[in-house]
Amino acid sequence: MNAWSIVLQSGAILLREGLEALLVVAALAAFLRRAGAGDRLPLLYSGAIAAIVASLVAAYIFETWFGGAHDDTVEGVVMIVAAALLFYASGWLFLRQDGKRWQADLNAAAGRAVAAGSAWSFAVLAFLAVFREGAETILFLHALAKSSGGWTLAVIGGLAGATVLLGLLFVAMQMLAFRLPLRPLFLVTSLFLFVMGLRFVAAAVQEFQEQAYVDVHPAAVPQWVVDYGMNNGSWEAIGTQLALVVVAVVGLLLAGRQAGARTQA
Repeated sequence: MNAWSIVLQSGAILLREGLEALLVVAALAAFLRRAGAGDRLPLLYSGAIAAIVASLVAAYIFETWFGGAHDDTVEGVVMIVAAALLFYASGWLFLRQDGKRWQADLNAAAGRAVAAGSAWSFAVLAFLAVFREGAETILFLHALAKSSGGWTLAVIGGLAGATVLLGLLFVAMQMLAFRLPLRPLFLVTSLFLFVMGLRFVAAAVQEFQEQAYVDVHPAAVPQWVVDYGMNNGSWEAIGTQLALVVVAVVGLLLAGRQAGARTQA
């Protein structure tokens, strides 16, 4: 196998699997920085680092006891939990899009408890987002190394290049976030996390369908939707996503009504 081909393959694996996790962590980090909660960043990054370690352990377990094949059921459950946290974080951010309300939460004792709780949620979310991709990435890289003569300089070089590119993307996202007003940043981050949650749900449904836990009824969806992982082209995934959208809209309407009632009071 050509060395440059190996470089491109190893780099593409890390980019493809790592970009999704990077986007989640970068969005949460940008939010915490802009919201004046930078002291909670170590907790967020600790969750991501712990996930990398856990990914190595999981990859070793899968390689040793499952012959290098990932467990669809375990991965589906991880994605469901991650999706739930994504939806929670999305709603939490949306309801605090008002900068004054956010500052009030930080200044009040009850607000500090809420902020601390959300920080732990963000740390768990970072863990799950990275872990979901991490173990799979290591297994793919292991398969590539096994078929191309081991962990050669070409494999390592591709990983190094992809790591640098991911780092640059992370920095660029942080710089862009600092230029956005606080309210749009909250709204954009909230929407992004919600969309990612829907994507994780679609992926989880597919994992369960592959294990025959859930039926498969094909649906005509645009190919780009399938290509970007927003849906696997089944009515089961579509129905689940639509139900979650309806629940989110109803929840936001009720929260808005309660907020209006408190304002009048």
